[in-house]
Amino acid sequence: MKSKTRAAAGILAALLLATAAESQHSAGSAKSISANSAATQSFSPATQSAISAAVNKELAAFGGNTPVPGAIVGIWVPGKGTFAQAFGSSNLDPKTRLALDDKFRIGSNTKTFVISVLLQLVDEKKLSLDDPVSKFDLGVKIPNAENITVRELCQMRSGLLDAYSAPQYDKVTFTPQTAYTPQQIIATAVSNPPLFPPGAKWNYSNTNYLMLGLIIEAVTHHPIQDEISTRLLVPLRLKNTTFPTTNPDMPLPFAHGYALDPQKNWTDVTVNLSPSISWAAGVMISDLADMKIWVKAYVTGSTNGAATQKERLTCLPTGGYELSFGLGIGCVNGWYGYTGGIPGYNTSANYFPAQGATIIALVNSQIETPSPGVANAIFRDITQILFPHNVAFPPDPATKSATK
Repeated sequence: MKSKTRAAAGILAALLLATAAESQHSAGSAKSISANSAATQSFSPATQSAISAAVNKELAAFGGNTPVPGAIVGIWVPGKGTFAQAFGSSNLDPKTRLALDDKFRIGSNTKTFVISVLLQLVDEKKLSLDDPVSKFDLGVKIPNAENITVRELCQMRSGLLDAYSAPQYDKVTFTPQTAYTPQQIIATAVSNPPLFPPGAKWNYSNTNYLMLGLIIEAVTHHPIQDEISTRLLVPLRLKNTTFPTTNPDMPLPFAHGYALDPQKNWTDVTVNLSPSISWAAGVMISDLADMKIWVKAYVTGSTNGAATQKERLTCLPTGGYELSFGLGIGCVNGWYGYTGGIPGYNTSANYFPAQGATIIALVNSQIETPSPGVANAIFRDITQILFPHNVAFPPDPATKSATK
């Protein structure tokens, strides 16, 4: 999800996937964050130290006057080792350490649940990935809907403007009590010209997933949160994962979320938006244990049939170096997963099928510039340590040579 700096649209823009870059704060001026040792660690001491150093480096680099307040990192590599640690604090009080069971807003990782429900409906022959959007009564008029397919929504290839980039929101102030329907947000987005014809290229747009949520509701006649719960959360026993609909507060225990103010100090933005704003595009809340189960489940296809899983993992180039995108899944150098960004939180959950490895980074601030953002930078650095031949978000050699 990409952030904009326009103040009036800042809250909504903070829901977007980071793809742009801006000045990185110096790690040299930031204080190091110590790690909590409240977990089993079976990698060698040298590997553990390297991982901790990498996490602290990125928390400092993406910080302001002080590092990003905290992060939780989990790594599971069969036959090689495990690592689960909480770094830093949950509410700026050094005595209040993050705990491994603290909950985070997971932002766009919500989309992986939406896609999994959708693929189950495809398995059940209740819809097709190649159905046109015009087939479904979404309660909102979509221009050119007869030429946009469900597949193109999933792939971020619809050409529809991202709802949270709509200029109509530039002067709107959003509060935790501001309530919108998905139809209202979609209508605002599609009142703007499309960026390109359907299928022509890739562009991250949360509008697509608000529409997919409505398609699921149109097909099942049930709220999207109920379908996610009965089809995924209950069977997988994801007891700490929720889809809030009206209450903007976080369930206990939770990590507070922070943003930098103009003076580069941290301000608490834990409760900043109504759940209705992000809805099927990014409203869910989870923790490390549940995300470990979830990312492996959907990447390995245990949530849906083999045919639809093949569709999910058919990844097409996004235009970024070594980056591609399937049906609601990011693909980079053998890793599959997703990144979530929402005010106060940045999360990265990824699975490496070749090694059965899982790496999760949950950070209590949405600092997504410079690319690939704080959570993905931690993920990248860990892959450099453990999987040097399968580094996530590798640098583009063309860009590197051009800057010499």
